[in-house]
Amino acid sequence: MAGRLSAMAPDAGAAAELAARRSYGKLVALLAARSRDVAGAEDALSEAFAAALAQWPRHGVPERPEAWLLAVARRRALDAMRRRQTRADAGTHLLLLAEEADAMTADAAQIPDERLRLLFACAHPGIEPAMRAPLMLQTVLGFDAATIASAFLVPPSAMAQRLVRAKARIREAGLAFAIPERSEMADRLDAVLAAIYAAFSEGWTDAVGAEARRRNLAGEAIWLARLAAGLLPREPEALSLLALMLFAEGRRPARRDAAGAYVPLAEQDWRLWDAAMTQEAEALLREAGSLEGLGRYQLEAAVQAVHAARRLTGRTDWPAVARLYEALAIVTRSPVVAINRAVALAEAQGPAAGLALLDTVADAPGIEDYQPYWAARAELLARCGDVPAARAAFARAVGLERDAAVREFLMRRSARLLA
Repeated sequence: MAGRLSAMAPDAGAAAELAARRSYGKLVALLAARSRDVAGAEDALSEAFAAALAQWPRHGVPERPEAWLLAVARRRALDAMRRRQTRADAGTHLLLLAEEADAMTADAAQIPDERLRLLFACAHPGIEPAMRAPLMLQTVLGFDAATIASAFLVPPSAMAQRLVRAKARIREAGLAFAIPERSEMADRLDAVLAAIYAAFSEGWTDAVGAEARRRNLAGEAIWLARLAAGLLPREPEALSLLALMLFAEGRRPARRDAAGAYVPLAEQDWRLWDAAMTQEAEALLREAGSLEGLGRYQLEAAVQAVHAARRLTGRTDWPAVARLYEALAIVTRSPVVAINRAVALAEAQGPAAGLALLDTVADAPGIEDYQPYWAARAELLARCGDVPAARAAFARAVGLERDAAVREFLMRRSARLLA
């Protein structure tokens, strides 16, 4: 086994869970880098985690759990390759076996991080565009098919089948696990950034880090965004995505009050925002603005910069927010952007203007089950004086919300506006 086992080991289950959160994608990427068999790498790693849960409680947790898991997974992968070996592909398998055997004898103390290579492999033109972000979320960050399906409004069984086909495509086509030439990289960057942002958003929904599945996802996504921005320092969208995420993460301490109650952005105490993160985000956005090109993430980060300016001016420039969302709506044509623009318009021009814009997306796919739409609609209906419709919209929003703190906020808001 890699690493000396400690006699005074922490709880084995917690240690395995921590290793999975920290290293799942890193290990899958490294295991699949030679074979290009992502599904096989995931299977081997799954067996390694099963072995850990069986052995660590008896023998203690290794000093280097990541290296232990990698060594076991490599053995499992080698065994699987031997079982699959045929005359037709014996040469390829023998070469892979030799390479894996050499890798297993190397010092595992420094395990290279291949996640960015895997991200770009998943964004290869040979992969169906609609499957690139879901594939990255599963292979690099370990999301299960059901979670990914929920995020993309697809039935879990359909998403699972599509993910299997996408992994098979990587293996059968021999798609390279390599960072593409800079001339090719921009074409894949949109898919890479979308996957990173989806991972951040999943972690962001768990405001207090209470869910083990989501814990540390925001930090992991920021790490990946830093990697992408460092690789492409002249790409404004890579810089802007990192800025956007830092603006949001910097506000995490203010999202709940001392009693754990939800606090919306407009009511947050800006003194609780992380000053260093906010200043870094502003610097990144200025750098992005000096470069050629304007995209979704730059506009979204600019919206957050306007909110962040409240710490300097004492107020939110809602007309500026509304104008930025108008530009973002042109770029994305997203009903979610329209909802945010409606909220900003309501603050800048009155609730009737915001409600009129909300009406334009009432029939958009997925809106019926989208909580922020109903929360915004309830707020604006109440401010327009339509109490029965507002009460029904608040009830719908409360019923759709999973976060108990947000549900309580919506109920308090309803009681205050409809009293």
